[in-house]
Amino acid sequence: MASVLAIASVLAALPALTMGAAITPRGSDIVGGTTAALGEFPYIVSLSTGGSHFCGGVLIDSRTVVTAGHCTIDQRASSVKVRAGTLTWASGGTQVGVSSLTLHPSYTVDSQGVPDNDVGVWHLATAIPTSSTIGYATLPASGSDPAAGTTLTVAGWGTTSENSNSLPSTLRKVSVPVVARATCDNDYDGEISNNMFCAAVAAGGKDSCSGDSGGPIVDPSGTLVGVVPWGQGCAERGFPGVYTRLGNYVSFINSNRG
Repeated sequence: MASVLAIASVLAALPALTMGAAITPRGSDIVGGTTAALGEFPYIVSLSTGGSHFCGGVLIDSRTVVTAGHCTIDQRASSVKVRAGTLTWASGGTQVGVSSLTLHPSYTVDSQGVPDNDVGVWHLATAIPTSSTIGYATLPASGSDPAAGTTLTVAGWGTTSENSNSLPSTLRKVSVPVVARATCDNDYDGEISNNMFCAAVAAGGKDSCSGDSGGPIVDPSGTLVGVVPWGQGCAERGFPGVYTRLGNYVSFINSNRG
C-alpha cells in the first residue's frame, strides 16, 4: 500500500517495481483479504495530504507514528494529516496535524528503485489518547527477525488488485506466512537485504498493494514486526511482499519518539 505521491520519483526509474508490500505502491486495500473489525488494529493510521490517503502508519504512543521512509521523504509536516480510530480513511476517528518528520539517516534507493532502511518516524502536533478504538502498537525486540513459516497479518487501505486505481474506503486485512529470506532474495535477484523480510502464500493471490505502504504487519501476538515497503506487482506468484524489518530499527525509533 504505498503512495503514488510518496514514490513517484522511484517508480519513474523502475517501471517494473512498485513500492508497498510487493514492489507496487501499496494502497488503501489488501489483495485477497477481508474487512477488518473496528478496533481490531487500533494502532493503524491513515496518512493523507490534500484530503487524499497516500500511506498507512502505526501509532506507537500518543505522539509518535512509524511508517515507511518512502512515505516520509517527499512530504512536509505542514501538509500532512494523521487519522486514527476509524475503519474509513476519509472520515471518523481522530485527525491531527504533524509537527516533524524524521527519515532514517541511511535511507537509500538503489539503481533498481529498491529502498533500504525504509522507515520514518512522525511526531504529531497533538497527542492522540487511547480509546475504545485507538491503541498503541508494541515494537519487537531489538534484532528480532520473523521466522520463516510464521503467519503474519497485514492491514491497510490499499488497492485490492494490481491494476486498480481506486482505494477501498474500509480497512482490510490479510494473513500471509513469512518466506525464507534466501528464497525471497533469489526471487528478487539479490535485492533483499538483512533489513527486510518477505511474506506471501506460495500460490499468490494474497498481499498488500498500492496505498498500503507504511502500514503494519504484525505477528500472532500482535507485535509490530514490520511496515509495508515494496514488492513486484501485487500478490503475484513467485514475488512475495517485502517488508521493513523493524527489529533492526528499535533504537532509531525509540530515540526519535515524540
